[in-house]
Amino acid sequence: MKAIIIFFIGLLTGSTVVAQHAKFITTGTIEYDKTINMFAIARGLLNKNDVFSNQAFEQYQKNQPQFVKFKGKLIFNKDKTLFTTERPIENVVIFQANPLANQYNTTYVDFSSGISTILRSIQGQDFLVKDSIRKIKWRIMGDTREIAGYTCREAHGVVQDSIYVVAFYTDKIWVSGGPESFSGLPGMILQVTLPREHVTWAATKVTIEPVPDAALTPPQKGKPISNKQLVETLRAAFSARGSTGKYQLKIFTL
Repeated sequence: MKAIIIFFIGLLTGSTVVAQHAKFITTGTIEYDKTINMFAIARGLLNKNDVFSNQAFEQYQKNQPQFVKFKGKLIFNKDKTLFTTERPIENVVIFQANPLANQYNTTYVDFSSGISTILRSIQGQDFLVKDSIRKIKWRIMGDTREIAGYTCREAHGVVQDSIYVVAFYTDKIWVSGGPESFSGLPGMILQVTLPREHVTWAATKVTIEPVPDAALTPPQKGKPISNKQLVETLRAAFSARGSTGKYQLKIFTL
């Protein structure tokens, strides 16, 4: 009889431990590294027939790092996320037009209302873009990867009809968010890669802690505008820049 009682106590204790580990996370802070392949982007924008530009690019490769990193932070609770990017202590040297290396958005997402508010600083002007949360066409894949201590599942998606996205998300964090304005998967996105744009956001640390609603507030400054209006404004401003203008438009509205 005593052995049976001990057996059932063991079962109950084991169940409690499993339940604790199975708890879903709905609040905390995630730190990300945004890594940009500067050489690959510069090479894609290079006019191969321009001798001077090619020589300048060779010097750039000799004197500057191929990869640069920016620190980002996402705070979240079950209904809201707020993502910010820190400016580096030392200025990043950019070759030609590379908006990715000069992009410091503040992105607030309210899942309960379905609205996102993004402060986009574009060439000296601040735009406050308030619109519905961006919809991404995701396809969940079979591969997994360990990121910041969490097993994450791979998913592929497309934004702006042509930008290919590879993401890894964990269903242990029960919030459908991610860095910048990437969201829409059944869990938190801990890594996003845009292979053709040569940029990756990857989580380096996840801290589980309560985040009060007061800390999750949307940005306020900037010219109020919708996504459609922003695209129209930038298209008009960049139309004379040819392929470079098209690239800038694509990146500034990611």
